[in-house]
Amino acid sequence: MQKQSHLLVVALFALALPAQALLRHTGAGDVLTSTRPAKKAVPTELFEVEKVIDGDTIHIMRNGKLEKLRLLSVDTEEKFSANTSGTKGPTVFGEECALWAQGFFAGLAQDGAKPKVGLAFPNGHEQYDFHGRLLCSIVLADGTDYNLMIVEMGKSPYFTKYGFSETDHAAFVSAQKNARNAQRGIWDPKTNQPATPNTPSAKRPYETLVPWWDARGEAVRAFRDARAKEPTKVCDTDDPAALREAALRGEVVRCFGELGKIKDDPNGGMSVNFRASKKDQAFVVFISKEKKDAFKALDLTGATEEFRQNYMWLETKVTADPKGDFKAECDDPSLWKRAGPEPVMPK
Repeated sequence: MQKQSHLLVVALFALALPAQALLRHTGAGDVLTSTRPAKKAVPTELFEVEKVIDGDTIHIMRNGKLEKLRLLSVDTEEKFSANTSGTKGPTVFGEECALWAQGFFAGLAQDGAKPKVGLAFPNGHEQYDFHGRLLCSIVLADGTDYNLMIVEMGKSPYFTKYGFSETDHAAFVSAQKNARNAQRGIWDPKTNQPATPNTPSAKRPYETLVPWWDARGEAVRAFRDARAKEPTKVCDTDDPAALREAALRGEVVRCFGELGKIKDDPNGGMSVNFRASKKDQAFVVFISKEKKDAFKALDLTGATEEFRQNYMWLETKVTADPKGDFKAECDDPSLWKRAGPEPVMPK
């Protein structure tokens, strides 16, 4: 009931907010000429934009299919209608950014046709997230990288929670530094301050989020380096093809993944679920009742919490069941290792 009341207040606030207040961070000083967006190769294929949900979620028509895009390396704040809470709660700036994005893409339309954009994928590899959204960068018709552009404009942080950009890490670091130094968008201390003492306000805690994301990004980079050196001996728990090959070989592999739900089994043991980007995909490791207490020092449950390092390594054999899930048994805590580093939070 309390959550519903809060959302109602936020919704009423959105309706009552004056237009000039809603657009205070999207005015004349916040245009393309104020940034130095990186250029990629001009896309050879463009796709019609069907819908703009917010600053980082766009729908396009591609090969006769509606594709929902989730843009890589960015994470704009949530608009008022978003069903989120905690560090992802809706903000005034999230609403502003969604309105700005809708206007920006509408401005790309020519001669009455729908706006068109190109797509780019890390190393040409296409992948979908847990919600079925295509992970990618948007490349404008002139080669401008939209993802990088909105970081430089201060509309988004450089989002490293699931790994650093595999192609443009240095450019994103530079773009975020420029935006912070210039106090653009989310880095402006005035952003998301309440308009009056009686209006609701929310601010994302970037001072703690960014160190947490970057620590996770470092762990993913260490995994990528290890996999590049030993591609058949290092396995991503969210990579079905690699898990299937490991199961067929029947060899011990070093598995890396993000901890998900940890459950007590009816037999007294414990099952450790690793997060998967597809709902019908799972990697589960079973720990017996007899060895369960030996894992207390690893604090697996604590490693699933926010602002902790959430990635884990373990050495084990992988098996595949008929449903397509992957399982393993690993009772020896010495074969488990918390990925590093832990995030260094401000005092």
